[in-house]
Amino acid sequence: MEFAKLSAPSLKDLFVQQLQGMILSGALPVGTQLPPERTLAEQMQVSRTVVNSGLAELSDQGFLEVRPRQGTCVADYRRRGNLGTLIAIMQYKGGVLGRDEIRSILEVRRALEHLAAERAILYASDQGLEKLGEALERMAEAPGAAQAAEAAFAFQHELALVGGNSIVPLIYYSFKPPVIALWTRFCTLYGIPALVRNTQTLYALLRARDLEGAARWIDEYLEQAISGTQQIYGMA
Repeated sequence: MEFAKLSAPSLKDLFVQQLQGMILSGALPVGTQLPPERTLAEQMQVSRTVVNSGLAELSDQGFLEVRPRQGTCVADYRRRGNLGTLIAIMQYKGGVLGRDEIRSILEVRRALEHLAAERAILYASDQGLEKLGEALERMAEAPGAAQAAEAAFAFQHELALVGGNSIVPLIYYSFKPPVIALWTRFCTLYGIPALVRNTQTLYALLRARDLEGAARWIDEYLEQAISGTQQIYGMA
């Protein structure tokens, strides 16, 4: 058995995590003006380089806003955030997403999967569709929920690729961390066989190039995950 190398977080990472936690917990409300970089560096006992790079990262994540002649303020990350914001929220919550975030991700996934399935049925080669079966086999043989979730993501990403749209796979991949978290939780709640059955049904419809059937099935199984008998967020 091999063990992964351990590494300590950098001072910048610790700086970012502390401010993220203060913002997400409400200790730093929206609109709060932060002290100057020199003061932050002195109070947190880090260099100004650490503070500067940390503030830049938090700004990129939508947590902070730099206002000319006013300094740095806490931003409304719900309006200014991006996928990096969502990942930061997941990390703050110990990898667990809340009800609203999960529902929102599944609704976006439904729209993307409709597009990916339609393009795959219309434009993918038979060989391209057969490649999806490899991910399905890995899913069925997965020893645990995490490995099954990785295989499920591989299936979805390959589905986006074989349709020939150059942007859809990039969007899919940008959602990888939260999607992996969702399907890991799904497998924990309902078992790997449930995920395999859902994917096998979609795969069969794709191979048959049944556009209407695939669209109906995508709506059906994702609606079950959103508000039906296989909800993912019931205990979040």
